[in-house]
Amino acid sequence: MKYSTILFDLDGTITDPKEGITKSVQFALKRMGIEENDLEKLIPFIGAPLKAAFQEFYGLSENEAIKAIAFYREYFADKGIFENKVYEGIEDLLSELKSKNKRLILATSKVSSFALRIMRHFGLADYLDEIVGSNLDGTRSEKTEILRYILDTYKVLKEGTVMVGDRKYDAVAAAANGIESIAVGYGYGSDEELKNANFTLYEKDVSALKAELMK
Repeated sequence: MKYSTILFDLDGTITDPKEGITKSVQFALKRMGIEENDLEKLIPFIGAPLKAAFQEFYGLSENEAIKAIAFYREYFADKGIFENKVYEGIEDLLSELKSKNKRLILATSKVSSFALRIMRHFGLADYLDEIVGSNLDGTRSEKTEILRYILDTYKVLKEGTVMVGDRKYDAVAAAANGIESIAVGYGYGSDEELKNANFTLYEKDVSALKAELMK
């Protein structure tokens, strides 16, 4: 088997979280005194580390970004977390990979407890061996740190391990940790972003991803 351990990103890879994330960001910005009525402008927050995104896209200071994250989570924990949907074909993909004894780990920048709630809500948690995200206190928020934690804590061998995701952060984190990466074309990374991120492979849809991972 080409890949024996598969690390999956969550947002834009397993589920489409557009509504919940953009509304959570909109709520946070409003609480920070910033009106943003166009949810489409908030799409770049999907899959990005929140603190860095608030700083980069809206010019918030580090302390302001930390406050914005607290407001974001206020909305997200109550409503946004389930304003979400699983991509078509994903449950079948996870089920078949599990039947082939692949080791499946969720590797997300989202807070671990939120990720667990989402996966349980959609009935996907049992397919996963581990669910790993960031900490509520803001630590382990970068994808590179998350992958390093997974490799070290769960004794994951780099050979035969791949990171599957839809944003540049996934490719950067995989390369930093010495593992391969697969970009999915149905998420939120633009074609230009994915091309420039130097993923090992690119699969345009869930069907193509399945064909590659089942090898």
